[in-house]
Amino acid sequence: MKKLVLASNNLGKLREFSALLAPLRLEVLSQSALGIPETDEPHVTFVENALAKARHCANLSGLPALADDSGLCVTALYGAPGVFSARYAGEPKSDARNNDKLLADMRGKTDRRAHYVCVLVLCRFADDPQPIIAEGEWHGEIMDAPRGSGGFGYDPLFRVPELGCASAELSAEEKNARSHRGIALRRLIEQLGKDS
Repeated sequence: MKKLVLASNNLGKLREFSALLAPLRLEVLSQSALGIPETDEPHVTFVENALAKARHCANLSGLPALADDSGLCVTALYGAPGVFSARYAGEPKSDARNNDKLLADMRGKTDRRAHYVCVLVLCRFADDPQPIIAEGEWHGEIMDAPRGSGGFGYDPLFRVPELGCASAELSAEEKNARSHRGIALRRLIEQLGKDS
């Protein structure tokens, strides 16, 4: 594997994955660079959505495809926004509107616990009967107001308790070292090492 297609058009994810996969000397291409359209994410679990995206991308590109389905699960909201994190406030997707909706939904809630989830699926080819699956979680709390200008998504509202700051206040390197995506990707790389 020299090239890998990332089944996402999210530039933030592309930057994170490219940085995290750099030691493997893999060229990470976005699906949009290959003219591959996004596929539907009709499922209610992260793993099913990630698998659908990876198979779609591998099928249309003829290359190994890595898909992630990730989101924020808030305890007081019974796991919402969950798999609907990117579209929590509806279409078109908007980080600002999603954050506003989360703040509104959390008004008056004393339980601020939340965690990010990332499920990665790597299909070496479209009909891969044993795709590599790795999962990571990052636990924190939802703040009352946004802080920081880094990251994307809910990062301005996600407080990292051990550091006392928002995820959006971390450098890219600090975030990658701690995040759900970083954890999942390290687990995926570990599994890739076992296969080689």
